[in-house]
Amino acid sequence: TAPGKYYFEDRFDLVQFARVVKDAGLYLMLRIGPFVAAEWNFGGVPAWLHYIPGTVFRTNNEPFKSHMKSFTTKIVDMMKKERFFASQGGHIILAQIENEYGYYQQAYGAGGKAYAMWAGSMALAQNTGVPWIMCQQYDVPDHVINTCNSFYCDQFKPNLPTQPKIWTENWPGWFQTFGESNPHRPPEDVAFSVARFFGKGGSVQNYYVYHGGTNFDRTAGGPFITTSYDYDAPIDEYGLKRFPKWAHLKELHKSIKLCEHSLLFGNSTLLSLGPQQEADVYTDHSGGCVAFLANIDSEKDKVVTFRNRQYDLPAWSVSILPDCKNVVFNTAKVRSQTLMVDMVPETLQASKPDQWSIFTERIGIWDKNDFVRNEFVDHINTTKDSTDYLWHTTSFDVDRNYPASGNHPILNIGSKGHAVHAFLNNMLIGSAYGNGSESSFSVQMPINLKAGKNEIALLSMTVGLKSAGPYYEWVGAGLTSVNISGMQNGTMDLSSNNWAYKIGLEGEHYRLFKPDQGNNQRWRPQSEPPKHQPLTWYKVNVDVPQGDDPVGLDMQSMGKGLVWLNGNAIGRYWPRTSPTDDRCTPSCDYRGKFSPNKCRAGCGKPTQRWYHVPRSWFHPSGNTLVVFEEQGGDPTKITFSRRVATSVCSFVSENYPSIDLESWDKSISDENPLAAKVQLSCPKGKNISSIKFASFGDPSGTCRSYQQGSCHHPDSLSVVEKACLNINSCTVSLSDEGFGEDPCPGVTKTLAIEADCS
Repeated sequence: TAPGKYYFEDRFDLVQFARVVKDAGLYLMLRIGPFVAAEWNFGGVPAWLHYIPGTVFRTNNEPFKSHMKSFTTKIVDMMKKERFFASQGGHIILAQIENEYGYYQQAYGAGGKAYAMWAGSMALAQNTGVPWIMCQQYDVPDHVINTCNSFYCDQFKPNLPTQPKIWTENWPGWFQTFGESNPHRPPEDVAFSVARFFGKGGSVQNYYVYHGGTNFDRTAGGPFITTSYDYDAPIDEYGLKRFPKWAHLKELHKSIKLCEHSLLFGNSTLLSLGPQQEADVYTDHSGGCVAFLANIDSEKDKVVTFRNRQYDLPAWSVSILPDCKNVVFNTAKVRSQTLMVDMVPETLQASKPDQWSIFTERIGIWDKNDFVRNEFVDHINTTKDSTDYLWHTTSFDVDRNYPASGNHPILNIGSKGHAVHAFLNNMLIGSAYGNGSESSFSVQMPINLKAGKNEIALLSMTVGLKSAGPYYEWVGAGLTSVNISGMQNGTMDLSSNNWAYKIGLEGEHYRLFKPDQGNNQRWRPQSEPPKHQPLTWYKVNVDVPQGDDPVGLDMQSMGKGLVWLNGNAIGRYWPRTSPTDDRCTPSCDYRGKFSPNKCRAGCGKPTQRWYHVPRSWFHPSGNTLVVFEEQGGDPTKITFSRRVATSVCSFVSENYPSIDLESWDKSISDENPLAAKVQLSCPKGKNISSIKFASFGDPSGTCRSYQQGSCHHPDSLSVVEKACLNINSCTVSLSDEGFGEDPCPGVTKTLAIEADCS
């Protein structure tokens, strides 16, 4: 928080987090940084460090190295004190210094290489007794292991052949940016990447991230990174398992575990099975044999021959054979159900009419100005990230004969980023923003001036500080030019006017979001809060949403701002709409290399509508929601929503692996293989209440949009209802006697089901 001062309380309690991991029986990879990128504000480095004289981040710079060493030593000592390192009998098996420096090292010249070597050596000197790693880093000292971060790391090789092949970040999805559609990575592709990695000799694979999270308060960086950091992860931001991704990967992990002995102690051989088909085979001295059969063709399914047997390999898939004979898993054949989750709205406030209070910010300078300049200053260097907000105000005179006929004045604003609200004579006349690709922007706003004195107030805003890049700490923000064109005498340049500045908002200064300010005299009770009013603080008493489902705050009716519950900062909200473009498709083809632009959803909708509110932040009663709205919205339409699993779907074909991974026996024969089966399960406390769709034949589509094909067994619905209705979970075999008569001989049959849970 300041030089030599640390805050490890509440949700920042690192020791407690490490203890929870240990108590769960898990190992821990401690990635210290202190630069972490992670779409986190300023890449995780505190803003104050930039203002220590002479400091340059991430190069051979003594002030930076001194603070980095102090931080690293502090974290290591905290872990040593608890005896958490494996060398002390604990669960921390790896430690990481720096993060993805290899992307940017060259930009720092000789200082970059010297810094990288220093960082590794400094880490080794901590004497943790566990290996140190540096990810995406090609210059590392001896005894430091370089590792891979990517969507695919099967072709990665560490610097030394004696070092393990480690994948520190497998990205199961991607981050979200305000104003953009949302990326999704198909589970088939994630599984493919993992199977390829272990088939090619991988030792350690870590998902970044396995559990989605939330960038509470102002911790989101980017800039323009959303408050949600869900990442399309196997466990979502709200703590719910994301089906089928979570279950498909669980089956993958079990399948790889079945191969453990041969992978650890065997010798590997690569066999070609076709132009884009191959087998990685591991054999050990005890007679064990494991094979990974891969089809890396991104379009064509293939039948391959391996050890005199034929195997069906869908495009872009890997089959895992723990005995070099039986397929227990194929990455493209998702046996798991899909769980559909909806946000179910609740009413926001209690019924009393006097629950609302408001405070309206003054437009421009509140109290006294902080300073006056006849130029624009850098926004970040001025606020030092103590707030998102910086006011700029100036005034100018217009000839009393204005307006002259034919004049159409335009206010032109240029900015390095990230956003601005423009006020003319105390009226909001427009707003403008950069985006995740380009922070800077320019905007032209038609205006109406009055004869005599006119006042302009510009509220410049940051939306998270830059998280990465060479010399990223020097990337500024804020206004660069202001002029009015279309005047009688041409253009009036206001850039060198006298500008008065004020850092932050009055409501921030008085901490109106804190519970102890609930009775602050600035709050004015209202029976009905004003709507669509800019620069307004709202306070309302709210009830706890019923049940124990996770909770999100629906801010679709609002513009842009900040929100708190009981003094806890939920974060920035901004239901900024994404463009309607062709990157969003009804279904996603998992085949071929993934990139963040490949499978997107939500085009034309708000990037983030709901904002995660931990249930632990609610009191049994007497809860207070505080909202600061910048542009104007309708606060009466804000609602809490419960995140609820409402339906389940499954789509399984006859040729899907049917071996039970829990009871796998290598002596199993596949002469009479078990039939594939559909397994459906509602969340605990709910039953399958209705079957919305059932078809055994050649159905198509995705969950909630299945369609019957030309082949359909007429008893499909009755078979599924008999097996599944009014119970929590059920299994339907594709060889069920109810499907006795083959509806279409010679066609590979599929069973597709959609069911409601209630």
